[in-house]
Amino acid sequence: MAEVLTVAVRVKPGASRARVGGRFDGPHGPALVIAVNARAVDGRATEAARRALAEALGVRPAAVSLRAGAASRDKLFLVTDAGPDPVSRLSRLRDGADPPG
Repeated sequence: MAEVLTVAVRVKPGASRARVGGRFDGPHGPALVIAVNARAVDGRATEAARRALAEALGVRPAAVSLRAGAASRDKLFLVTDAGPDPVSRLSRLRDGADPPG
């Protein structure tokens, strides 16, 4: 059975530079900050954030789906088949915690 990871995300649309990293304490708990160039129009920022999250976690874009927050900057994404140790990768991106090794 495929393992499913729920990832809380804070999207910053219309950013001058796209990036994945940082922490925002939002309504879904500690969230990963994803800045995207796309504007918050017609779901473009959500789609850009979904693809950026997939790339950052090293999974296919099809493995990442929106669970909640289509019209909000605070979103929940589901990641299936996240590979080895996705929680550690997520922690490094969100909290900057880079364990030795």
